[in-house]
Amino acid sequence: MNFIGVDLGTSSVKIVIMNDEGQVVCSIAKDYDVSYPKVGLAEQDPEDWWNATRDGIKELVKTSNISGETVKGIGFSGQMHGLVILDKKGNVLRPAILWCDQRTQEECDYLNNEIGQDKISQYTGNKALTGFTAPKLLWVKKHEEEIFNNIAHVLLPKDYIRYKLTGVFATDVSDASGMLMLDVKERKWSKEMLEILDIKEEVLPEIYESWEVTGKLTKEAAEYTGLTEETVVVGGAGDQAAGAIGTEIVESGILSVALGTSGVVFASSDKYEVDELNRLHSFCHANGRWHQMGVMLSAASCLKWWVEEINKDLKVEGDAFDLLLEGASKSPVGSNGLVFLPYLMGERTPYSDPNAKGVFFGLNITTSREDMTRAVLEGVCFGLRDSLEILKSLNVPVEAIRVSGGGAKSPLWRQILADIFGVKVQVISSKEGPAYGAAILAAVGCGLYKSVDEACKSFINITDSINPISQNVTKYNKIYDVYNKLYPALKKSFDEISKLQ
Repeated sequence: MNFIGVDLGTSSVKIVIMNDEGQVVCSIAKDYDVSYPKVGLAEQDPEDWWNATRDGIKELVKTSNISGETVKGIGFSGQMHGLVILDKKGNVLRPAILWCDQRTQEECDYLNNEIGQDKISQYTGNKALTGFTAPKLLWVKKHEEEIFNNIAHVLLPKDYIRYKLTGVFATDVSDASGMLMLDVKERKWSKEMLEILDIKEEVLPEIYESWEVTGKLTKEAAEYTGLTEETVVVGGAGDQAAGAIGTEIVESGILSVALGTSGVVFASSDKYEVDELNRLHSFCHANGRWHQMGVMLSAASCLKWWVEEINKDLKVEGDAFDLLLEGASKSPVGSNGLVFLPYLMGERTPYSDPNAKGVFFGLNITTSREDMTRAVLEGVCFGLRDSLEILKSLNVPVEAIRVSGGGAKSPLWRQILADIFGVKVQVISSKEGPAYGAAILAAVGCGLYKSVDEACKSFINITDSINPISQNVTKYNKIYDVYNKLYPALKKSFDEISKLQ
């Protein structure tokens, strides 16, 4: 018996096949493009997701030694918040507006200020943020009225793939939590929010728990991919909830830190709780519980920008990432007094500011490329620590963190994270992240285990633990105090420079 996990990311889809012992048998990734029409805007063509996913599944099944008949279920993980809108015939009405798109500040101001943040939080457990789905709908209503009037279905990115595979319009509670339309406490659509948005509930997908079966493959999808029409598709989860399942963040005390395109600090909770200032997201978890998380919009993408854009003309033999990270390891703790603010796409936690900008602070005549590379790594970890500090202020226990995502591959970055957080960093057996979590959800949906927690405990093992270095912790605490003062000092300047773009 085998299971497929599909992680529909921002820049690529990753697909894994997991056997009934929790081992990843094979995996594949397919890239696609992100369109940035102007500063602050980010869109994708949903058909690119579909083509990459169906071709990836087909190729994976064909090149592996696994019969498609043995694949009993498919689980999803997906980039959250993206707006996918279809007409009555199931045709895409416009490019999907992504999670990192910042065009909806006016709509967020309307919801938070005119409708009222307290009221919005009461209905959904969160405040309006530019990345969320509901403000995007208001933007389309205001700027693309004809398209808005033709909306028959509103979906999240991964749920568009579900529709193409099964013909079913469905979502799960964890991903739906980020739409600002879900009553997170009750795990159902908020009638009050739908009334505010002028959205009828029938245009929204049916809601499921993450492990529940939502449908089976259509004949066409089965024939194309090499699977069968008996292959079931479960609810799946938003990428962070799926990643938490893939790292066994199902109980309190252990936090997940995702060093992916965005950065996330994630804590599981047995009960529904809301930060009164809405600095953290309060969402449904994929195991039937809830979770709180802080999100920074640029994490590993900061290193990608530094390597592939700023240093793209660097002539190297081999991998440029490896060379620059090796150089960063030669720079001392604190990067010789250089501090990097990682706000390349604005920021969400804790500032919720689309105008925030990236900054190198402390440059001097002796600053080296090595210092700047290390400052990027440190700046991302300082940004993640902002979320950690909020969780600690809410008395969330923090015994250890488990790190995942592309940035987690770097031993240097893992050590910096341990030192800046002052907590041991654990590495687990699976390196597949959200795709692995999605496969676990499929296994539970097919009855292999009675619960998500039970499956996680059976499949996931700790393979390495990185302890913080005390003298580094002391120095980073002092630098973090400086880091904390920079955004408030620069906020007015961020707003002014944004008007000039």
